[in-house]
Amino acid sequence: MASPLVVSVDWGDVVTTSLENRSRKLADNLVNNNAFLMRLRKRGNSMPFSGGREIMQELAYTSNASFMWYSGYEPLNIALNDTMTAARYAIKQCAIAVVISGLEEIQNSGEEAMMNLIAQRGQVAESSFLNAMSTGLYSDGTAFGGKQIGGTQLIISKTPTTGTVGGIDASAQTWWRNLALNNSTDPLGAFVFVQGSTNNIQAYFNKATLALKRNSDGIDMIVADGIIYNGYLNSLQTIQRISSDGAGSGGAGFTALKYYGAGKEVDVILDGGKGGQIPATTAYFINSEFFFFRPSSARNFVVIGGERANVNQDAIVKLSAWAGNVTCSNRSLQGVIF
Repeated sequence: MASPLVVSVDWGDVVTTSLENRSRKLADNLVNNNAFLMRLRKRGNSMPFSGGREIMQELAYTSNASFMWYSGYEPLNIALNDTMTAARYAIKQCAIAVVISGLEEIQNSGEEAMMNLIAQRGQVAESSFLNAMSTGLYSDGTAFGGKQIGGTQLIISKTPTTGTVGGIDASAQTWWRNLALNNSTDPLGAFVFVQGSTNNIQAYFNKATLALKRNSDGIDMIVADGIIYNGYLNSLQTIQRISSDGAGSGGAGFTALKYYGAGKEVDVILDGGKGGQIPATTAYFINSEFFFFRPSSARNFVVIGGERANVNQDAIVKLSAWAGNVTCSNRSLQGVIF
């Protein structure tokens, strides 16, 4: 007589359903796990794409030269101006597996026991997915043989006069270079982190912020590792320590201070605590208006394929997958201090 505990349950369907339920939440959880992505979503810059060989990100790289002052019947300049181009970003793919063996089905007899096992495996998979994506968001895209998404280390490079981003060569196109202030060569001198008047972190913040100001455009976010964040904290007098309110990044669980520079209040967010992925002694000055998170609309944390198993294994394998990349439409308004 077959065991009544398992005979009526198709665990392949159960695993799939459980993962699909998690996948529906995974995109939101990814955003809530990363202050940078949270800001992009608030701006409406989390933009799925529907297809194509690459992710195209339109950008304006020069002004319209047809502008002129004129008088009376003077002929106007109606010459065509090539002011727009597009950066091209490769589609990157990632996936994670949840596996249940036949032995585990037997050992976890009973629907409640098996659901607990699946829930635990799904939770571990989700956490692993979030951590790997967060690592990618601060990466240069070279890991795993170049299959990783290209994050801040690529787009806001510490060597901005070299390298190709979005198919555009920064060594040839000066307008496609971000700001980079190296404390070992900058006239402001090496970073000083001690509390008191000799701390020069605010001087670096001011220099970077003013250099990235363009009319009404300006940075709206500084993401720092623990060293620079603590240096900025030490530079403030007690009365000046203003943290984010409940509606800001601090209210979402991120440790944040405020910086006021170039006529604009900016969040200074710690992303270098335990498990932080941002490079050490680094702070990114981000204008999120020109950054985009571009997942595939057909492959945005979804369960793919049917039930998978090797011919010589007694196991159920399910895959959750994502495809897309991070893109930028103006590198010149982004900066890094290190």
